[in-house]
Amino acid sequence: MSRIGKLPVEIPDKVKVNIENGNVVKVEGPLGKMERKFPDAVEIVMEDNKIIVKKKTDNRFAKAMWGTARALINNMVIGVSKGFEKKLEINGVGYRAELKGKVLNLTLGYSHPIEYPIPEDIEIKVDRNIIIVKGKDKEKVGQVAAIIRSFRKPDPYKLKGIKYVDEVIIRKAGKAGK
Repeated sequence: MSRIGKLPVEIPDKVKVNIENGNVVKVEGPLGKMERKFPDAVEIVMEDNKIIVKKKTDNRFAKAMWGTARALINNMVIGVSKGFEKKLEINGVGYRAELKGKVLNLTLGYSHPIEYPIPEDIEIKVDRNIIIVKGKDKEKVGQVAAIIRSFRKPDPYKLKGIKYVDEVIIRKAGKAGK
């Protein structure tokens, strides 16, 4: 049984929530608007400034979507009120990142620079060797950070590449000499 699905979603003062047809949730806050349609297996109800997710049936899909829907609604509310951010760190001699308009230009030791066009609703800042990805949609922020990291994954031998700031890379020993 889902413990997350039981919890109500608190709505901050600055956030407006509109529920249509029991499964379309529209959230509006200081950082923008978000909308998401949920399956008919769950019913979304608003009671005294809290959103409660209920399952309509007791089948496996409804149980799975109960906690998932609650978590997604919570992420929407947090996203339009505070936003989400991921920080990436670049390690390596000559590795660097710079912004040129709506394009992130990465020099990562390849024979060519990598130009990554920044998607809408995503804000990227570069501070020396730290890339900060910000946005209201948690899923999109995580996806963009994962794509940037995939351009040069961290090497466990030399610790070169792009890694998350809070990520711990376990260093491997190289070849053992005589």
